[in-house]
Amino acid sequence: DVLIGLPSPGLRSNGYSLARRVLLDRAGRSLDDPAYDGAHHSLGEELLVPSRIYAPAILAALGEVDVRAVAHITGGGLPGNLVRVLPKGCEAVLERHTWEVPRIFSEIQRLGDIADDEMARVFNLGIGMVVVVPEADAFATLDLLRTKGHHASRIGGIRRGDRSVRLV
Repeated sequence: DVLIGLPSPGLRSNGYSLARRVLLDRAGRSLDDPAYDGAHHSLGEELLVPSRIYAPAILAALGEVDVRAVAHITGGGLPGNLVRVLPKGCEAVLERHTWEVPRIFSEIQRLGDIADDEMARVFNLGIGMVVVVPEADAFATLDLLRTKGHHASRIGGIRRGDRSVRLV
């Protein structure tokens, strides 16, 4: 099976305590400051980027392809949410280079000196939903999700393993 990721434009509802501690308390930033170097919008605007609504696209996929599982990536990040849909004897391998991580996450990581594994546990890193489909349905699923307005991409796969999620 393959993992299809649907992007999330920002923090959504994940990790605001850590983001506030790093950006406002530790770095001394103001909500009126630019979100990051070169940004044309404020940090406050960046933190309030609204969530995407995935339900219509997911319902369409359920009706047209063999959807094996769907994971909504909320608190707990990719590892904490994707593991919930894995059967015993399987692991998910996510290829980090296959999607664009919104810039705000690198700012939080840099300013807070936060390790990669903690970032992955706290934040969605730009993936709001993961759809698991057979390899044979990958292209049809990508096409369908894209026609529904999502810049979906193949972000990894499922293989035999110890019911875990690995980011490589």
